[in-house]
Amino acid sequence: MKIVSVVGARPQFIKASQLSIYLRKRHREILLHTGQHYNIEMSNIFFKELKIPKPDYNLGIGSGAQGYQVGKMILGIEKALMKEKPDLVIVYGDTNSTLAGAIAAKKNNFPLAHIEAGLRSFTSIPEEINRVITDRISDILFCPTKGALLNLKKENIKKKIYFSGDIMLDVLKYNLPLVKKEILNRWSLFSKKYLLLTLHRAENVDNFKILKKILDTLLKIKEKIIFPVHPRTKNKIKENNYFLKIKNSNLILTKPLSYLEILALEKEARLILTDSGGIQKEAYFLGVPCITLRKVTEWVETVKSGWNILVGSDSKKILSSINFFNPQKKRASYFGDGYSYKKILKILENWEETHLKS
Repeated sequence: MKIVSVVGARPQFIKASQLSIYLRKRHREILLHTGQHYNIEMSNIFFKELKIPKPDYNLGIGSGAQGYQVGKMILGIEKALMKEKPDLVIVYGDTNSTLAGAIAAKKNNFPLAHIEAGLRSFTSIPEEINRVITDRISDILFCPTKGALLNLKKENIKKKIYFSGDIMLDVLKYNLPLVKKEILNRWSLFSKKYLLLTLHRAENVDNFKILKKILDTLLKIKEKIIFPVHPRTKNKIKENNYFLKIKNSNLILTKPLSYLEILALEKEARLILTDSGGIQKEAYFLGVPCITLRKVTEWVETVKSGWNILVGSDSKKILSSINFFNPQKKRASYFGDGYSYKKILKILENWEETHLKS
């Protein structure tokens, strides 16, 4: 089977890494990188560290307004698909690369599989729009949780929908033995004696008043906070001359880190503060309490379990959670057993037997 896998952002590199290993043992995979994350720390380093094959196509789209970015991606992906004529196109998650890959595939009648289908935050944020549209037009949908599967059934989506488990759990289990605690020495950190912060979503970063409110709140904390700064966030801080206020504070700013580096920091942190969907899950997998700087999340199971708390940009909630949030409940296995790639492969190969060889 000839498969085109479309990726473009950090979470997709991570998800694709595990499945790609096994796809390539029995099928021909063509990797198409849209270039949505074009910064070398946000892209190339992940390919190298996770041993992802060099992309067959790199569109180099970069940043831009939503419509412009998606439109450029569709044009580039469509051109590649018409040249390759794959048996199947795979898209991951909920980014603009996901939506563009889905539209390009279906407009040209190529079968489409969506990995990480069925997630809903029930808001009108761009990621929700991307995932809803992609789910509507996909032929095969792989759900990371049973809640995601139920969402699709409620929406009367009757195509091939499956609970596969979460492929990010596969990747974490595979790579966790490679994590080196020694990274803490780089910033003189001690296990469970610091917090980890990540911020990149539009609702927190694009409006500097909100970003400043969050950072001002965290400057009041006496603990060290390690803060790998996303390029989008860095640009906003730089534009507003805020680096001067952060200098010599409890916030330790770093460049974007690799997957194994960030995983090591997650594992050893006392608390994680984030607006990232992927890091919410990784915190849950690792048993590290997570404070999510959003009002809603698509990963409702992490909140239901008591290991994740939603605080938005509310200063009082942020400070209270840092001081008092200490979950003790057992973490349920909402996300599968860490072998979702086996289920996905089996389903795809059964689909191949039915649709391609009949």
